[in-house]
Amino acid sequence: MSAEVAAAAESVFPQLEALLPHVQKPIQYVGGELNSTVKPWESCDVRWALMYPDAYEVGLPNQGVMILYEVLNEQEGVLAERTYSVWPDLEALMREHAVPQFTVDSHRPVKAFDVFGLSFSTELGYTNMLTALDLAGIPLESKDRTLDDPIVLAGGHAAFNPEPIADFIDAAIIGDGEQAVLDMTKIIRDWKAEGRPGGREEVLFRLAKTGSVYIPAFYDVEYLPDGRIARVVPNKSGVPWRVSKHTVMDLDEWPYPKQPLVPLAETVHERMSVEIFRGCTRGCRFCQAGMITRPVRERSITGIGDMVEKGLKATGFEEVGLLSLSSADHSEIGDIAKGLADRYEEDKIGLSLPSTRVDAFNVDLANELTRNGRRSGLTFAPEGGSERMRKVINKMVSEEDLIRTVATAYGNGWRQVKLYFMCGLPTETDEDVLQIADMATKVIAKGREVSGSNDIRCTVSIGGFVPKPHTPFQWAPQLSAEETDARLEKLRDKIRGDKKYGRSIGFRYHDGKPGIVEGLLSRGDRRIGAVIRAVYEDGGRFDGWREHFSYDRWMSCADKVLPAFGVDVDWYTTREKTYEEVLPWDHLDSGLDKDWLWEDWQDALDETEVEDCRWTPCFDCGVCPQMDTHIQIGPTGKKLLPLTVKNAGPAPASSGHTH
Repeated sequence: MSAEVAAAAESVFPQLEALLPHVQKPIQYVGGELNSTVKPWESCDVRWALMYPDAYEVGLPNQGVMILYEVLNEQEGVLAERTYSVWPDLEALMREHAVPQFTVDSHRPVKAFDVFGLSFSTELGYTNMLTALDLAGIPLESKDRTLDDPIVLAGGHAAFNPEPIADFIDAAIIGDGEQAVLDMTKIIRDWKAEGRPGGREEVLFRLAKTGSVYIPAFYDVEYLPDGRIARVVPNKSGVPWRVSKHTVMDLDEWPYPKQPLVPLAETVHERMSVEIFRGCTRGCRFCQAGMITRPVRERSITGIGDMVEKGLKATGFEEVGLLSLSSADHSEIGDIAKGLADRYEEDKIGLSLPSTRVDAFNVDLANELTRNGRRSGLTFAPEGGSERMRKVINKMVSEEDLIRTVATAYGNGWRQVKLYFMCGLPTETDEDVLQIADMATKVIAKGREVSGSNDIRCTVSIGGFVPKPHTPFQWAPQLSAEETDARLEKLRDKIRGDKKYGRSIGFRYHDGKPGIVEGLLSRGDRRIGAVIRAVYEDGGRFDGWREHFSYDRWMSCADKVLPAFGVDVDWYTTREKTYEEVLPWDHLDSGLDKDWLWEDWQDALDETEVEDCRWTPCFDCGVCPQMDTHIQIGPTGKKLLPLTVKNAGPAPASSGHTH
C-alpha cells in the first residue's frame, strides 16, 4: 500500500478530540461501542463506510445498517465502519478546523473508503447526505468525482425511487442488502486487483451489467413538452432496461445481527431487536414497506430463539423487540411469545411487539408479552377513521374488532392505548376524519366499563398521508398542507369539546407541511435534485426533526428552481397521475405488476377490499413469479425449548449457523 493511501486513511481523532468539549453529547462521536468492530486497514482490500444519515441516537439502532456492518466485517479482507450525521454545532467546528466526515469506529476520513453506502428509510435524510459528502471532501455530484473518490451508494426503502438524488449518487441497490453488498464487494475487489482498469466508469459498468445495481448516470430521461417523462433509456450498450430488486430467501440463513451494537449515548430504542419475518401481504394500499418487501418470509421459531439467546448474551439488554411490519401475523407468534416468556422468566426479560394488528391481538398474547416486563402502552393502527376509509385503503379492521380488542386490553390491566390514523387519504372527507373522535370516545367508554375505572387514557396520533412509489396510491393526489391542517383542526375541536370523554383522549398530530416536502421527494424525478441542493446550500439539515425543518425554505428553493423546468410543487404532489404517465421509477422493478397496482387503485376508488394472499389464492401481484420467490411461512411444528439449566455447556448447533 502506498504511503499516500495510508496517510489518507489516518485517524482524525487527535483533531476531533480537541473539538468535542465544545459540542453537545460528545459521547456520540467517540465510538468503541460494545460489539463494534475495528479491523486493520492494511489487511483489507475492500472498505465500506456505512451511514444512516441522521443523528447517532436514531442511526445506531437501525437494523439495516447494523446487519450490513456485521455481514461485511465477517468477510476476510473486507472492513466496514459506520458514520452518522453530525449535529450543526460540530459541523461548524469541523469546517473551521478542516476535520473531514469521519467514521465512529476508527475515525478515518470517509473519503478514504472504497464505498460510501447510505441507508435511507425516509427521504428527509437527503440534505444530511449532502452535508456528509461535502464534509468528507467528496464532490456533491457524481459527474465530478474521480478515481480516488468512493462509490456513493444508496439503499433502504427510499432507494426504490432514487431519481431525486440521481445526480448525487453513483449507484443504488433496491431491496434486501445482505447478498447484494457481498456481490458488489466481489466486483470491486476483482476490479481493484486488476489495477482499476477503465477507471470509475468501468467499475460502475460492471455493477450495472449484473442487472441488480442501478447506476443513474447510465440512463437518460427524456421529457414531454408538458413536463411529464417521455421515457427513460439506457445510454450505454450492455446496461439493462430495468433493474430488479434483491430478495433474500430463507432468513434462517441470515441470523443477523448476531452481536447487536450497544450504544454509548442514549438512543431512541434501548432494546435488542430480532426481525421475525420480512414482507407483508395484507395489501394496505398506502403502505410502501408492505408492497416493496413482498413476499412474506418468516424466520422459524427455533431460528428466532437462537438469535434472542445469542443477542441477549452479547448485549445485556433487558428487552427484546420482535420486529416486522405486523409482528402478530407470524404463524407461530403465540408459541414464540410463550416460549420466550418461559425461557426468560427468571431474568425478567421483557418482550415487545412494536406493531400489533387489531385483529391479530388476543389476551393470551397480551399476557405473554407482559409476563416478565412492564405493561407499557399498546399501539394499534386502524389508519382510517371510518369503515368506508378502511375499505378504500384495504385495512380490513371493523370498529367492532377494535372495540373488542381494546376492551381486552383495558380489562386485563392496561391503562393506556394509542391509536394511529392518517389524514389526507384518497377520497377522504371531513366526515371520515371526524369519525376518529367518535371511535376514540367509544374506546374510552368501553374501557371505563370493563375496567371499572375512569383512570384510563387513549391517545389519538395522526400522520399526514404521503403517496409512495410502488403502491396502488402512487397515482393519487396528495392533500394540500392547508386542507390537512383545516381538517385536523376540526377534529381537535370535536375531541376537546367532548365534556364527558375529551379529557381522557390525548391528541397528537403533525401539521401538513412536512408531508408535502416528503411527497415532493418521494414521487419526484431528477429535476428535484436541484431543489435538494438549493435547500442544502441554504442551510437545510435534519429535515426529519421538527426543530430543524423549514417548510418555507423548501418552498422558496422550489419556487426558484422548478419554473425553469415548467413544473411546480403542486405538479408533483397534489396532481393526480394518469395510467399512461411514465412514472420516474418505472424502470426500477419491485416485482409488482404495474397493471395490478392500477387495478388495485381502481378497487380503492370503488371501496373494494382484497384479501391477504398468505391465506387465500394468489392475486397475481407479480412478485413471486417475476422475482423467482415464494411465500415462506410456518408453522414448523417445533417448540422453543426452555433452557433448563443456564450455561450448562454449549447448546446444540442449529442448522444455518456459521461459526
